[in-house]
Amino acid sequence: MAEIQALDNRTAVITGAGRGMGQSIACALAELGVQVVVNDLDEEAAQGTVQQIRASRHRAAAFQTDVTDALGVQAMVDWTADTFGGVHILVNNAGVLYPTSVAKTDEEEWDRVIAVNLKGTFLCSKAVLSHMQDAGWGRIINISSTAGKSVSTVGGAHYTASKAGVLGFTRHLAREVASDGITVNAVCPGLIDTEMVRTAIDKERTRAYAESFPIQRLGKPEEVAELVAFLASEQAGYITGASLDINGGDLTI
Repeated sequence: MAEIQALDNRTAVITGAGRGMGQSIACALAELGVQVVVNDLDEEAAQGTVQQIRASRHRAAAFQTDVTDALGVQAMVDWTADTFGGVHILVNNAGVLYPTSVAKTDEEEWDRVIAVNLKGTFLCSKAVLSHMQDAGWGRIINISSTAGKSVSTVGGAHYTASKAGVLGFTRHLAREVASDGITVNAVCPGLIDTEMVRTAIDKERTRAYAESFPIQRLGKPEEVAELVAFLASEQAGYITGASLDINGGDLTI
């Protein structure tokens, strides 16, 4: 298989890119020549990712906003287009996870998880569409989860519901915008070795989960990033409305 072709003169917005999978995705796209806008609620974390990319002599900038804030999202997208000349790639990675049972989940927590994971994906996708349509080319890549196809390993029902919603949104939007030269796909990671996962469950439980998978380890953020980079490439131009698993065989159990 050929190497992923460079994406020079393309610009990407990656949400939740201050750490974990988002940071790895931002760095992987930058290595392909993409100009990267790093979004995160944590401005210091976002700037850390930017400095890492710039150290490799690639272009990057940070934009702090909450993906549940429609005005903030639109401002981020418009600023990106004005600064870099367009918005060609969107990776909806921002997410929150709580391991709360249904009986103990209050309405505020439910709404927050749905808002970040699902509404944020909708708001960011809506905001970039006109820019991608003007360019006649676009890639929207939504980070869902194995939870969207089954049940969350560590998160609550709100996490499972939000990630299932992302898959439905992905399929529907893909049909709407295919004729505009825009592809829309979802990536469904299993248990990935990130700060969010390490915060949610202890080391013993993490090890037990890993040993139960056909590939007996947690996934690496860099592995998810490589899959996202492929979906952003020209070579993936005939893939849309798809959900791609990267889970060590978790769903085969």
